[in-house]
Order: sequence, then C-alpha cells, then structure tokens
Amino acid sequence: MRQILGAGGCLPFARLMSALPPAQQSAQGPASLSGLAPLSSEDDWFLNELEIANFSYFWEQASPKTGMVKDRCHVGTNDQGVVASIAATGFGLTALCIGEQRGLVPSSDALERVFTALRFLWKKLPNHRGFFYHFANINTGERVWDSEVSSVDTAILLCGILTCREHFRHPEVVELADLIFNRVDWTWLSEDTSLLPHGWTPEFGFLPSRWDYYSELMMMYLLGLGSSTHPLKDETWIAWKRLTFEYDGLRYIGSFAPLFVHQYSQAWFDFRGRRDKFADYFQNSVIATDVHRRFCLELGKQYPDYSDDLWGITASDSNHGYVIWGGPPATGPIDGTVVPSAAGGSLPFQPQATLRVLKTIRSRYGAAWNKYGFVNAFNPLTNWYDSDVIGIDTGITMLMAENLRTGFVWNTFMKTPEAQRGMRRAGLNTYYRAGPVTP
Repeated sequence: MRQILGAGGCLPFARLMSALPPAQQSAQGPASLSGLAPLSSEDDWFLNELEIANFSYFWEQASPKTGMVKDRCHVGTNDQGVVASIAATGFGLTALCIGEQRGLVPSSDALERVFTALRFLWKKLPNHRGFFYHFANINTGERVWDSEVSSVDTAILLCGILTCREHFRHPEVVELADLIFNRVDWTWLSEDTSLLPHGWTPEFGFLPSRWDYYSELMMMYLLGLGSSTHPLKDETWIAWKRLTFEYDGLRYIGSFAPLFVHQYSQAWFDFRGRRDKFADYFQNSVIATDVHRRFCLELGKQYPDYSDDLWGITASDSNHGYVIWGGPPATGPIDGTVVPSAAGGSLPFQPQATLRVLKTIRSRYGAAWNKYGFVNAFNPLTNWYDSDVIGIDTGITMLMAENLRTGFVWNTFMKTPEAQRGMRRAGLNTYYRAGPVTP
C-alpha cells in the first residue's frame, strides 16, 4: 500500500488556448493515430482540455531546482507541501514530452526542466544500487517517512527517463538517461529469487512482500529484462502467477487488486498485437475494464450513483483516508465513491465507455474539476469531494488520454532498445497488426 499524505497557478492562458484543436473538424472527426477507433471532434476536444489541465500539474507542482514532482497537491490553497514521489516524477517527465510536442511549453523550457531532473537524479538523489527511495523532499532529495527503496516506483521513473531520452534526443539527455538506467542493478534485486521484492530499507533489508501475482509489475520485469548492464534472467518473466478470474461470463487474468494494476505498465509499453504464451495483455485489460464497469453497475443496486454514466473505483482518497479498493471481487469498504482515474487510466481499453464517464463527471459534478483536471475522488451520495490531486492518478489519465488520441507515448517509448529487448526476451511477439478497438 502506498504511503500518502498531503504534499499544492496555471500556464499562461494564451499558450493553453493556442494548443486547443481548431473548432472546425472533418465530419469523420480527428484521425486516429493510435490504431484505436477514431474519436469524434467533441471527444478529442474534451481530451485536449483534460491533458492541458493535467500538464499544468506536472509543470507547476515540480521543483524548478530539482525537477522532482509532488506526490500530491491541495488545490484549494497555496500548497506548501514538500513531499515528492519518484513515480509522480516519472509521469511528470513523460508529461514534459507530451507538453512539448503539443506546444503547451516551449521546447527550450521543457528541455531545461528535463536537464534539471536528470542531473539531480544522477548526482544528488539518494539511491541504492540504482534504485530510488519512494518518497523524497522535493527541494533536497532527502528520504521522507523512512520510505523504502521502491522497485516498481523506480520502474515508473525509468519509463519517464527513457521516454525523455527518445523524444528529445539531446546529447546530454541521452548521456544522463543512459547513466541513470544502466546504474540500476537488477541482479541485486533478483540475487536469490525470480520473484522481485517490493523494496528495501537500510534498517531491515529487503521487504518480505514479493511481486508474485499479475499487477503493475510487468513494466518492472520488462525493464529488468531489457537492461544491457545488469539484466534479469529470462525465467523471471514466467515466475509470477497469472490467476484467471471469471465474471459475468468473461474470463481474464487479474489479481485481488484495484483497477490500476491493468493500466500502469501499459501507459508506456505497447502490448497491442502482442502476446506471450499466456495472454494478450492489452486485450486482457480491455476485458478487465469492461468487467469492472459491469461490477460497478451491479453495485448500483446498493449505491445508486453508479451507472453507465458514472462508474470506476481504484486505489484513492476517500472521506475516511486513503483506501485500496475496487473489484471484482469487492475489495475495500466500497461506499459509492467514484475515482476519475479508474476511467481515465483505461481510456485506450474502453474508449467510449470511459469517455462517457469522464464527460459526465465534467458536466454534472463541477466540484470534481479544478485547474489540474479531476480531483482524486468524490462521492455524489454524501456530497464529499476530495481537496487533493494525486500525481500518479493525474499522470495515468494524461498518458492514456494521449495514447488514445495519437499513441504518442507508446510510439516514443517502444523505440527504445531497452523496451524492445525486454519484450523480445519475455517472448512477447507480434501475432497480428494492431487495429481499432471496438468501443
């Protein structure tokens, strides 16, 4: 479970307006460059507005001195929190690539922020065998809350670093990204096990928990397999369990975990048209997302706010603190809370169903929207609205919105030799040409 505590304007209006798509679109709507079903001009406009707001978070809530991004921000005040997370920073580095290519920020400014972050990560942010502490002081890099050296959060950060290297192709960015990535000692993490530990602390050593069931772990194992300096062994990819679940006649690989486990790895790694000997993981997430929608509709008998227009539960804030919840099967004390990133992070998997939810929230629940996009969670039944935005949930929404629109993050990240090597060693081979996903 993630440790979460409070940690808090906008880009110049003219610059944001210049990035909006033109009012006149073709009758067929924007072309789909992602290989997914074409979007209507209205849907593309909506996602553009969402991405602009999300980008503002990663631009404004990152330290211009370190490049580190706040774990979370209270949007109603001048947030003075100092807690950054390496996962939010990984999403933020990817957001810089999206923002630069969409004209939300000048290339020179985006590059300067990337330089700042990579120099800090290479020279100053404390690490152990190349892995970083989960939470750090945004200004100094000092470890916060006795947090662990996190294996999966380091992986999210590395995905952002490799995306920057491939997108900007600046010699210094390339050099720093290579230094940071090649320093990561995956062989230390897997010294006596094929199931990687969640992390390590100087006080107690390796954490007892292992990445042993299907989850967001795929990105971490693939990066380790893709390393040219300290690679994982081939057998690590087949070591973790792939449990089969069935709901409403649909079968899929899953875990007793929230919906985000089907999203995070696929923000960067493009699994479309690929499979290993176990599954097509993209289609698996398509099914898992639809199953979650059906699960919420069934919950609508108990919580009448859930409907085809409004559904989605994943790990988030609640009126009673941070909760790991979702399903099926039902996990956590579900109470009718809606988590926008549940739909936002699944945009490429079920485009029309998730867009319907996000547009409903935007149009009917004004208090759920702020300058950074959606609040982390809200409960229409109790009229509770979160006051915070959380970096990783804002990040997964922004990246998946861009992947649905253009496939930009997928196309950029998958050009890296590390991603290609990892996919190849995992046996994730192309077996059909990726085409449109039926809504």
